[in-house]
Amino acid sequence: MKNLLLTIATVISSISVNAQTYQIKTKFDNAIPVLNVGTFHMGYTPDANKMDFDEHNKDNIRQIHEIAKQIAEFKPTIILVEKNASQNKSMNTAFQEYIKNPKMKFEKPDEVELLAYEVGRLSNTKKIYGINYQEDYFYMLGDLLKKQDDSISYNEYIKLYRDNELKNNISGDNVKIKDILLYYNQPEVLDANIAFNADLLTTVTYRKYAIGAEQAAKYYHRNLAMFSNMNNIPVTKDDRIFILMGTTHTAFFKDFLRRSPKFQEVNTFDYIK
Repeated sequence: MKNLLLTIATVISSISVNAQTYQIKTKFDNAIPVLNVGTFHMGYTPDANKMDFDEHNKDNIRQIHEIAKQIAEFKPTIILVEKNASQNKSMNTAFQEYIKNPKMKFEKPDEVELLAYEVGRLSNTKKIYGINYQEDYFYMLGDLLKKQDDSISYNEYIKLYRDNELKNNISGDNVKIKDILLYYNQPEVLDANIAFNADLLTTVTYRKYAIGAEQAAKYYHRNLAMFSNMNNIPVTKDDRIFILMGTTHTAFFKDFLRRSPKFQEVNTFDYIK
């Protein structure tokens, strides 16, 4: 009986220890709020996957500016975009000209001139920074490599990705730009973009050699380097950062921001509704 009571006491003690809650702090007290928004490229892009979009169409511009009004409610003090740092001077010169004359015309506008500039104008943002990092990688390897160990997984996933786009009607002629951005920023779609652009390459092997993973690692490195560029932007405790990039970069940054003690990501759908 004594041994039985001892065993019961040991079990209860073990349960008590396992039920203990831990208080683990993951963010600095002054973590910088970040609104991280993914978009399609509204102008020229070297990407293989492009959206058919008329960046000079007046109704498209009107729709984009309506979205800018919502994002501007975040009141960003800093805007980060998918441009090289070497373009910062010319980009900010054009931004200041745009603030003075929001009706100015751009010869080849993209999401920076159409959306980021308007958000900055409405928010009285002082500075826009490019955080892009150029790194070539062969993301079409799965399409072009004729002899590979497993071509089924790659092709089936591409079909799944395309079917989701068709099923959600985000590629039709009459689809609203806001609906496209709402779709692109869904957590499942962001994860799918990482898979489509990088993780899927882990299925591309030749004679068991991980040739695809080598290419995917380059894309991971590119995004890490871009996040490193973000960390080098001078900030204060009073800053609020709006990031506008292609959706795959946005997806990577969601993971980086979640783990970073320096930044606190806000809910995208509080500002794009």
